[in-house]
Amino acid sequence: MSDYDRIAKAISYISTRLDSQPTLDEIAAHIHLSPFHFQRLFCRWSGVTPKRYLQVLTLERAKQLLGESRPLLEVSDRLGLSSGSRLYDHFVHLEAVTPGEYKLAGAGLTIEHAVHDTPFGKAFIAITPRGVCSFAFLLHAETNGHLADLHKKWPYARMHENRPQTLAVVRAMFGGEKKLDRPLSLYISGTNFQVSVWKALLQIPPATVASYSQVATAIGHPRSARAVGLAVGSNPVGFLIPCHRVIQQSGRLGGYHWGETRKQAIHAWESARHEQVQP
Repeated sequence: MSDYDRIAKAISYISTRLDSQPTLDEIAAHIHLSPFHFQRLFCRWSGVTPKRYLQVLTLERAKQLLGESRPLLEVSDRLGLSSGSRLYDHFVHLEAVTPGEYKLAGAGLTIEHAVHDTPFGKAFIAITPRGVCSFAFLLHAETNGHLADLHKKWPYARMHENRPQTLAVVRAMFGGEKKLDRPLSLYISGTNFQVSVWKALLQIPPATVASYSQVATAIGHPRSARAVGLAVGSNPVGFLIPCHRVIQQSGRLGGYHWGETRKQAIHAWESARHEQVQP
């Protein structure tokens, strides 16, 4: 069992027992580790203690974060990213596929891909010279499925596995190599509405959340929360386009394509990193 599998099992146990506030001994026993080794593993992975993580998961904290995010997302002129807009430590530049490029169906395009370990389990990544075009956590043995999706979207593209090239991007995504000589770029295909939603998500910094209705208001479609949810669910580049930071208006996390436990884990991890850099 990998460290993330142990952490995921612990997080699932904690999140289903928030009302009873399980002790360190109880959580450790559930994943068959001593309290000492479990605490050390959890702190090494997340940067916070299991006790602090319990606080991160509370509904009231989520509601507070929703309130704090409102001014950020309701300022329409902050939507979209430019080379000078550093919203968090490794800022992201999103470039949408043009209609002409879409018609070419990948002709002349090289896509490099691989599967790598991340703090949240194995993930599939695909990159082009223009940026990351796909990132997804794996749910079982999904690699072939992701490759098939790429072939369907870009039938004339040249594809090959390139672990060293893609590993550099994965390390940058998860903090191993923050100081890059250029922004992390995304090269994605979507409708105008989808792209506007994905750009809005890039405005939500780590350790902050927004509701679907807040995102809808931010993009000028206040009555389109349901459509926003569909666009969030079709996000082609998980984690970098932070769909995990969108939660329900009630403060509950809501669904996540790669499982609610993984969504909870990402929130805890980002909150811990945020706390570590506070003055």
